[in-house]
Amino acid sequence: MPKPPLTLKKRAEFLRLRGGTRWSGPAFLMESKLREAAGTALDAPRFGFTVTKAMGNAVARNRIRRRLKAAVAEVAPALADPRRDYVLVARAAASMRPFVDLKKDLEQAFQRVHHPAPRIRRAKP
Repeated sequence: MPKPPLTLKKRAEFLRLRGGTRWSGPAFLMESKLREAAGTALDAPRFGFTVTKAMGNAVARNRIRRRLKAAVAEVAPALADPRRDYVLVARAAASMRPFVDLKKDLEQAFQRVHHPAPRIRRAKP
């Protein structure tokens, strides 16, 4: 059985990831940033999970959180960067999406946040 991921707990840890690299999929949004204190005792990736009240009652929200944590536990050991923190913001599709597809979305999210596409800026008219 895969080891559960280290999790972010404090609001400040979640807010620090704002403005980092992002990837948006059908089941969740992933944000990621390098940790400033890389190489400290926490030399493993950390994950934060956000499931808003719009997703349903506490039972539904916890089920979504457990599904996301299980997918991360299976995919992250091979793809997550140990120097990074990640936040997954759940979407409504996370509760119904087949688990195999959820893992594929997560694999794609790791690729996209580690190797973001260059932004193309348009010239102002």
